[in-house]
Amino acid sequence: MSRLARLRERLSTAHQPFDGWLVVAALSLLLIGWVMVTSASTEVASSLTGNAWYFSIRHGTFLLGSLVIGALALRVPIGWWKANGPLLLLVGLVLLAAVLVAGREVNGSRRWLSLPGVPFNLQASEIAKLCLIAYLAGYLERFLPQVRRQWGAFLRPLVVLGLYGGLLIFEPDYGAVVVMTGCVMGMLMMAGAPWGRFLLLMVLVAALGAVVAIAEPYRMARLTSFVDPWADQFASGYQLTQALIAFGRGHWLGTGLGNSVQKLFYLPEAHTDFVFAVLAEELGLVGAISVIGLFALLVWRAMAVGRRAELAGQAFAAYVCYGIALVIGAQAFINIAVSSGMLPTKGLTLPLLSYGGSSLMVSCIMVAMLLRVDIETRQAVRRASPTAARDAGTRRAPSGKTPSAPGKNKGTQA
Repeated sequence: MSRLARLRERLSTAHQPFDGWLVVAALSLLLIGWVMVTSASTEVASSLTGNAWYFSIRHGTFLLGSLVIGALALRVPIGWWKANGPLLLLVGLVLLAAVLVAGREVNGSRRWLSLPGVPFNLQASEIAKLCLIAYLAGYLERFLPQVRRQWGAFLRPLVVLGLYGGLLIFEPDYGAVVVMTGCVMGMLMMAGAPWGRFLLLMVLVAALGAVVAIAEPYRMARLTSFVDPWADQFASGYQLTQALIAFGRGHWLGTGLGNSVQKLFYLPEAHTDFVFAVLAEELGLVGAISVIGLFALLVWRAMAVGRRAELAGQAFAAYVCYGIALVIGAQAFINIAVSSGMLPTKGLTLPLLSYGGSSLMVSCIMVAMLLRVDIETRQAVRRASPTAARDAGTRRAPSGKTPSAPGKNKGTQA
């Protein structure tokens, strides 16, 4: 056996009760997030509350609560999500509609609900993402042949997406619209829908996006500032230029944990949407690439769990995993791309890393669902393996006889 084969066998989790690499990636991102939120928020917290550790304590509380909720979600069978998919879809719609009626407005956007007895503002779009994934996974399991052959079955999930997207646009929360659209399209593609349909929809979405961008002056300002943020660095391009300065100061190894200058009231939302810029400044290129690698590992293992479930005949569980992988991957990519100037500014948190109770809670639930699928799939495969081997042996044996031991056969022939 070669060294590479021995290394692969040593790193494999095939004989474990669950995928340990998935857990390692998720917990690492959670811990890094707590450290970076603490580092990025001390000065802002001190000026706002007089307590430099205010946001760090709150984030730690959110983290502990999210881990508890994730542990509870781990005990919920995947069959429950399958049975309640339509109900969850309705819950997501109700939450998004409730935000428009009684939501709390922050920075011109109405995205949060203040619920009695809940110590944080609930962001409805985060819950809606999970509800949409559960519903669409059940839909694809029920109508998979029709989705591959018929336009009607292919378009029905897009109608549901249109309802969610319309409510999100009124908030407005365009980042969530982009993530949900990517998730639905990705799940349909993983289900085997024809490529030609996606090309046609891409043209239509691009045309609609152009119309929406031109309709409002502030949207055009965001696009133009993204193309050349230095042209108006103290107005529309201010946030992006400060983030780019943070990246530039980080160099290879960073300025050191806690030594960021941009977090000192230069970079807005340093502990929420732009926490990755502070991370790149303090931990450098090495730290930034390490975090990107952890996200890549998490998405890869989520896809692997989904593939194992699909091969085991558990279609719903497989599509749930694919949807979660797409949401986490898309949201992480967009947040990092916005911070580094690759995409226009969007108000999206970095999953498992940014400050915020709703995002942490939903992310932990998603990871728990991935682990639940993995555990159930491995248990089903182990239960089926002895039965399959026994059935195979029975089929090989002549009727009314049991297979003889190799030694006995050899002796008889001799």
